[in-house]
Amino acid sequence: MIQDTRPVAVPVSQWRETYLGGSPEAERREFEKMARDIMRVQTTVRKHVSRHGVPHPVQRAFHAKSTLAVDDAELTFDPLLPEDLRVGLAQPGATYPATVRFSNATGRNQPDYVPDFRGVAVRIVVDDDTSIDLLATNFPVSHARDARQFVEFARATAKPGLSTARGAARLVRLFGVRETVRMLRNVANRKRKPGSIATETYWSRGAILWGPALPVRYLLRPAPDAGPPPAPSDADPDYLSTEAARRLAASDIRFELCVQRFVDDIVTPVEDTATEWRESDSSPIPVATLRIRQTDVTTTERQARAAAIDRLAFNPWDTTEDFRPLGNLNRARKAAYDASAAHRAETRWHSDPPLRNRALGALARRAFAVVNRRVPWHRLPVRTAVLNLDVFRAVLRERNLIDTDPADVPPRPRPVPPEPPEEVRLARTLDGTHNDLSAPTMGAVGAPFGRNLPADYRPDLFDEPNPVTVSRELLTREQFIPAKSLNMLAAAWIQFQVHDWVNHARHRLGVQDVTVPMPPGTTWASRTGGPQENVMRISGNISLRDGTDGTQQLFANAASHWWDGSEVYGCDAARLAELRDGPRLRLDSGYLPLDLKGQELTGFNDSWWLGLSALHTLFAREHNTVCDELRRAYPGLSDERVFQTARLVVSALIAKIHTVEWTPAILATEPIDLGLKANWNGPPSQDWLTKLGIWLMDVHATVGIPETKPDHHGVPYSLTEDFVTVYRLHPLIPDNYLFKSHTTDEILCTRQFLDIAGEHADEHMRSLGLDNTMYSFGTSHPGAITLHNYPRALQSLERDGEHIDLSVVDIVRTRRRGVPRYNDFRTGLHKPRLKHWEQLSDNPDVVRQLRNVYRSVDEVDTMVGLFAETPPEGFGFSDTAFRIFILMASRRIQSDRFLTVDFRPEVYSPLGIDWVQQNTMTSVILRHCPELAALLPRTLSAFAPWRTATPTQNGQHR
Repeated sequence: MIQDTRPVAVPVSQWRETYLGGSPEAERREFEKMARDIMRVQTTVRKHVSRHGVPHPVQRAFHAKSTLAVDDAELTFDPLLPEDLRVGLAQPGATYPATVRFSNATGRNQPDYVPDFRGVAVRIVVDDDTSIDLLATNFPVSHARDARQFVEFARATAKPGLSTARGAARLVRLFGVRETVRMLRNVANRKRKPGSIATETYWSRGAILWGPALPVRYLLRPAPDAGPPPAPSDADPDYLSTEAARRLAASDIRFELCVQRFVDDIVTPVEDTATEWRESDSSPIPVATLRIRQTDVTTTERQARAAAIDRLAFNPWDTTEDFRPLGNLNRARKAAYDASAAHRAETRWHSDPPLRNRALGALARRAFAVVNRRVPWHRLPVRTAVLNLDVFRAVLRERNLIDTDPADVPPRPRPVPPEPPEEVRLARTLDGTHNDLSAPTMGAVGAPFGRNLPADYRPDLFDEPNPVTVSRELLTREQFIPAKSLNMLAAAWIQFQVHDWVNHARHRLGVQDVTVPMPPGTTWASRTGGPQENVMRISGNISLRDGTDGTQQLFANAASHWWDGSEVYGCDAARLAELRDGPRLRLDSGYLPLDLKGQELTGFNDSWWLGLSALHTLFAREHNTVCDELRRAYPGLSDERVFQTARLVVSALIAKIHTVEWTPAILATEPIDLGLKANWNGPPSQDWLTKLGIWLMDVHATVGIPETKPDHHGVPYSLTEDFVTVYRLHPLIPDNYLFKSHTTDEILCTRQFLDIAGEHADEHMRSLGLDNTMYSFGTSHPGAITLHNYPRALQSLERDGEHIDLSVVDIVRTRRRGVPRYNDFRTGLHKPRLKHWEQLSDNPDVVRQLRNVYRSVDEVDTMVGLFAETPPEGFGFSDTAFRIFILMASRRIQSDRFLTVDFRPEVYSPLGIDWVQQNTMTSVILRHCPELAALLPRTLSAFAPWRTATPTQNGQHR
């Protein structure tokens, strides 16, 4: 194995840390897997102790049973503390309050008289923001040399009996006979029955830094005046607690905190926790006294305080830079202990699929891999195609989720993580924090975009071929190509959704511009009314991280990654304050109010036009209706609770509409319709064949995602740069619009896109009315997602003083964000690589045009290739784009606690749950535009073409 050895603060010859896998990044990925294994251990133990029919909660993976927990201890440093050990809080005579928890080591709440080893956790409180956790056990070394051995051993021994024998066989396969025997002997030798927790010595095992340069191990040993222990009990299951209480009732319990200095990497290794730091090589130096004050721990008050301490999560990384943990096992503890604590607190979940799913799923992956090389999934029989998609989604989850967040690599000390505020347990936050209560910043505003494919930065191809040339030759709309299976609401809807999901922050033009050379003989004015130049200037994105060659490599989302309706509600308190009127959203005679620029005021109003105005108006009205119904049903609710509950309901309804209505409309095939509706509701109850197949291969898919628990599939949740790329669907937008009366179908006006964009949207919204606007969109078609259908209006667009060609911007952004070119993109999504042009499109004219622009098929831009690809029958976009969709569509629901474990009446209210489940886009439209009832499709979604009104001679319906 390649090792990355990095010196820390002192010469390499003295001590070093060695990273598993060769780098901190690789090691972190391994630790995340180990953290999930620890949760698996907890689940195994819970199942074992619940086997007699009485459910047990998830406990600590280790040290589950407390034998003494007190919060009135104190740590006092020696007045004669050696000079080189005076670091941070460690100062002569300094005293700090402390909380102490003694425990048995096993993850089961077994009697004290069962042989085991024992542990202690001490939290030293420096001030309100600073504390230090010390963890130790009553054996000087770990049975495991590193984190991998530790976790695998825990998995092997989590369940007694035959399972332990199987686990031991697994250990032999992984580490060999010698190491397995060593670990088993180590654990067997240290398991015993002490007479008292107060007379045991507890060692840290792993090392910590003491100051900037000195590694130490620490230990807690009984003070010299500690009385002898009594004989262990063979009858009292809590004798250690009983003895500790008796001892504390009579006097203080005191321990000496000692440290052993690092000598060299042979006798005092930092990385190998199975090697003892012998006292003959490094004598323990007393540095402080831990005093647990005399008290009666049996009182009701003390028992309540002990229960509160028992709920605490101790972690060696809850410390300061002066006492940073060292070594592989300690570095793994941060992720592992956090996962274990979150699992116990029910803010993070783990469940292994049944054995039948694992076995049959593996067989199905191999079988479908063979089938798909010969028959595309969409040409298979319907139920076989559904199972194929379910299996393929599992493959994508395993191979195409990449974490880009650079935080905490390598791990750093931190303050004790605070408990989530109570108000975030029942409501979404504006900035997306605390959706995952165990990782509060996951998916929040400012969190980086992830990846589905490894980034591919090609500065040599940033301008090759020229993006302007690509736009003019391959994208520009020559004549409008309609998508006749959809109506214009489908086009407005996806922009409505994208504004909720993604927003790359950008600089103002002139701060950090991207320049694109114009083709010879052409010029461009990048500012409204500005001079013509031989380059096109595009405002640069704000980057979180740049490469050594200057390429921007990581970008933050200025919106929340969650499906939380932020396009309606905004992402910050200032915007929401402008929008709210008590629990309701402000409306002006049923329409959105205007901001200072004369543009409609809503959560997100960039790239604004009449289609967005209609949907934002519709769902602002829907929010207010939900508020009124909640107030009527539950008059005791506060304004804040009414607003937050209504927001939950509207956001979930939007997510449901997108899942079971919009997507099956644009991907109009029976397997997609069945599969996506199953995403929300599970398979149809009468479709026993599909239910049986999914039960055999993916039990979680049998009930619909809202009935399951959150699952990030091993990678912190985020939307991805690849996801952004496949949702570049601007060809949906027509250039010309026809507005008609919903009662007579007579033409009211014709407009071009720019006539109904920006500040012009409101005047048309009010003059036409919501009914006529919805009817006009419902009876007209969007553009097809294909080459030569990019709206001309968006190729010469004014935005915030910029003059932009959005088609060029789309190409430039995708290239510079490191999204692989089309051939690499499809290959990364497990499609066969294109070897010649004719494999890309079955249209000879398209092939010829692509040849004229690109030097090779490997250089075709991702967006161009997605538009050129011949989609499956019924699909509104390419099968390659669909692969990102099938992965991320489920992920947006599966990761969100408000669409899974907290999608329940206690959070949404019974009325709110019913509202989400019983409503559709059609019912929303008809609630606010009831006169359209006869015009919407009877059996299709509201995104399918509507019936046109049939006028009589006097202008009334026939």
